Amino acid sequence: MAWSSKVLSTGSRDRQILHRDVRSPEEYIGRLIGHKQEVCGLKWSFDEQQLGSGGNDNKLILWNLQSPSPIIKFHQHVAAVKAIAWSPHQHGLLASGGGTADRTIRFWNTLTNEELHHVDTGSQVCNLMFSKNSNELVSTHGYSQNQIVLWQYPGFQKVATLTGHTYRVLYLCMSPDGQTIVTGAGDETLRFWNLFPSSKETAESGLQNSMFPSYLDLR
Repeated sequence: MAWSSKVLSTGSRDRQILHRDVRSPEEYIGRLIGHKQEVCGLKWSFDEQQLGSGGNDNKLILWNLQSPSPIIKFHQHVAAVKAIAWSPHQHGLLASGGGTADRTIRFWNTLTNEELHHVDTGSQVCNLMFSKNSNELVSTHGYSQNQIVLWQYPGFQKVATLTGHTYRVLYLCMSPDGQTIVTGAGDETLRFWNLFPSSKETAESGLQNSMFPSYLDLR
């Protein structure tokens, strides 16, 4: 599911994406058909002009609200595309992550529809999320390492690898201030990480002192 103002977009095993306007009595106001298998990732850009969708057909597709037809289909991933993230800092910058047979994070310029770079992470990519306060990206992973990785952009350098989960890290959420993330995994734990600097701090000073998981570990 992904929100765009008053429109909720949903994808499912029927391979369709439906737009539902909460102000409308209609069941849905738009239907997108482009994936050949289950839709497993959806994310609207921050300007709400483009929608990225990932599927079990290994495709990443770009859409907008003005047309039911895809803007473009990217075929570079070789496994399901569940992880999708838009940068809040650079217009048109999209990141996508592939499953166990792929293991890569790919960066795209959706203004020119070109791939910028890709990184082999060594593990299934489950989630992607850009920091609100710094030009960095966090990824969570499954088989085989179940790790959490912090990446620097645009250098594509690995800043830190966080471990602790013993099963794939399926869930990722960020606090409203953008400083803390919480991860949930199949090991039945939630782990809280003070990962990013505040909006008033530099990334360098914030990261030097924040690479430690919180003591909160809920079952």
